[in-house]
Amino acid sequence: MKIKLQSSILVKPAEPTPNQSLPLSELDMVSGNYFVPLIYIYKPSKDRSYTSIFDTFQMSLRKVLVPFYPLAGRLSFAGGGGNLQIDCNGKGVELTEAIADSAWDEVKETDYADLIPAVDAAADFPELPLLAVRITAFNGGGICLGVRMWHPAADGLSGSHFYAEWARIARGETLESHPFIDRKLYSAPAAAAPPPPPEFEKPPILIGDSGCEKEMKIPISKAFLRLSKPQIETLKKSANEKRGSCRGGFSRFESITAHIWRCTCKARGHKPHQKTRLTTSVDIRRRVDPPLPRTYFGNAVVDVAAVDCAGDLTSKPLSYAAGRIREAVSKVTPDYINTTVNFLKSVVGSSSAVDDSLVFTGNPNLTVTSWLSLELNGLDFGWGKEAYMAHVSENCDGDFVVMPDDEHNDDDDDEEKNRHRSVVVAVCLQEAHMEHFKKIFYQDIIQV
Repeated sequence: MKIKLQSSILVKPAEPTPNQSLPLSELDMVSGNYFVPLIYIYKPSKDRSYTSIFDTFQMSLRKVLVPFYPLAGRLSFAGGGGNLQIDCNGKGVELTEAIADSAWDEVKETDYADLIPAVDAAADFPELPLLAVRITAFNGGGICLGVRMWHPAADGLSGSHFYAEWARIARGETLESHPFIDRKLYSAPAAAAPPPPPEFEKPPILIGDSGCEKEMKIPISKAFLRLSKPQIETLKKSANEKRGSCRGGFSRFESITAHIWRCTCKARGHKPHQKTRLTTSVDIRRRVDPPLPRTYFGNAVVDVAAVDCAGDLTSKPLSYAAGRIREAVSKVTPDYINTTVNFLKSVVGSSSAVDDSLVFTGNPNLTVTSWLSLELNGLDFGWGKEAYMAHVSENCDGDFVVMPDDEHNDDDDDEEKNRHRSVVVAVCLQEAHMEHFKKIFYQDIIQV
């Protein structure tokens, strides 16, 4: 598929917005200096021209940037050399227009990267938009909405809140809920700098290696693997058959993540005594005291890690890996969150956060992120919901994202039914391991 860029403009808020500086929190600054890329593919509209659709995107974007005004700002250092902050100056969001020579239903997974806007994360702060949008018109009708949002500006829940309200305004409706912009809404009680939580200790490395530098340079492969409803139920049944003293059944996410962990160990060919770390993110909005509003706009997640030997993970029942994941998540209490934030205060500097070697997710480690509870799917801007949505995986070994499967789920708004929908697992692994991983990912489900 070939893409031809047509135009690029800056879309500014439709009304004056607060002119202020918004300091980034410690949780913002350790979320990763990258842009989260998504695409939404829409079928041809019977009653809307492309020009009408593009104008709707542009005008509704201007309106939604009024309540979500930090996204129209730019970055700077507080006081010229302190911590990072967002200057809420209304400079705007980058909107590009493009044309594709392929039809909407001819788009392949290898084309996804061409449908998202290009953003240079290393650009000078005053010129770097925090949100970039690309509208691509397909041959014969249909469009793609491609977006990139800077992660330190918003976590998954904040991002999904923005996209849902943008679609609502595009449909001519009023804002359902305003974002809580104040990043000072949560602040850990002051305390002496604690020792690093396990999540910020050096992760395991391959047996015989002295560091992770070699693994960082190995070529990466990407894939999207689908799990049907029956396959998910099979995994849940297997995880819950021998759960021992674990109270309550293992969830869909725990079961899928345990399966991913085991398959990754097998695909990478780990020795039985190889240590491996699985990291996942936990939303803290309801776990702090007092709780944060669900519409808190920023990063309100902490990472937790489970470490174990590959031999135990692959030889013991699926419930063993699921139990190790639950143990890690159960640590996220108000005290744990305060300890984590106070540790971050002691290490987050003016230009960097945590050493890359401390958060390395590659071989023998991995990170699994759940988007199952985010309202990222079903965005209707006025011409129907998307045909499908996808996360455009970046080149990061051991990075997995679990998300609802648009293409293979019924168009049903029933919340109870949606809890049992099929899912897509976006996978990033070293090229040498990908084919083996894909084989055992499905083979092991049959065997359980």
